[in-house]
Amino acid sequence: MIARVYIDTSVIGGCIDREFKEWSDKLFDEFISGKKIAVISDVTLDELDLAPRKVQNILKKVPDKYLRIVESNDKTENLAKQYILRKAVSEKFFLDALHIAIATYYNVTVLSSWNFRHIVNLDRIIKYNSVNIEMGYKILEIRSPRDILKTE
Repeated sequence: MIARVYIDTSVIGGCIDREFKEWSDKLFDEFISGKKIAVISDVTLDELDLAPRKVQNILKKVPDKYLRIVESNDKTENLAKQYILRKAVSEKFFLDALHIAIATYYNVTVLSSWNFRHIVNLDRIIKYNSVNIEMGYKILEIRSPRDILKTE
């Protein structure tokens, strides 16, 4: 089975960031070759609309057959609100919570992000997943691109 990897905007922007470029590029190589499926949401697309053109163009390199676009909905928004109520993240970072909720709702293999403050953070991951279990969802794997790539 091919891994379905939900990516947020930080992973896409990481392709032009000196600190994250190597690993974001390698992950995109796996999307382009079909080794992994990139999953993005309408939220990611909205965030990309505000990004520089060179960041927007990165996503265009992924063939349509290896890219899935999913939509936020009432269930994902309600789940994100539960994360906030349970103090996994503050209301100020609703969009980060919504990324987690969307990835959870669509049952991706893993969510990948470079956001270590609000997403790839062990204390927060535990809180997100305790809400997920309580709400009847599976545990969501949350990792940086570096952590999900096969090392040689």
